[in-house]
Amino acid sequence: MKPVIVISTYPDKKSVTKIAKMLVKNKTSACVNILKISSIYSWNNKIRDSSEYLAIFKTTSKNRGLLKQQIEEAHPYDVPEIAEVDVSSINTPYFDWLVGSTN
Repeated sequence: MKPVIVISTYPDKKSVTKIAKMLVKNKTSACVNILKISSIYSWNNKIRDSSEYLAIFKTTSKNRGLLKQQIEEAHPYDVPEIAEVDVSSINTPYFDWLVGSTN
């Protein structure tokens, strides 16, 4: 089993908090960090500059597929970002907590 980090952006605090609480409660994710960010992107042939919330979902390789599926199903965006970040190293005590929190 390996640690997995998945990131996604959300339009508002309410939507990201709702999914974060659901995923931690059902143990699909051990932890979700939520940060307010500024995003500049192209959408419908226009350059957009907006505030968003970045969610960093922490889980294990065992829950990777289910986590991504649940993020996609509950996401408010038409085209949600669901990106997996490769974790090549993690401290043992944190990994032990991660595994224990997702089983």
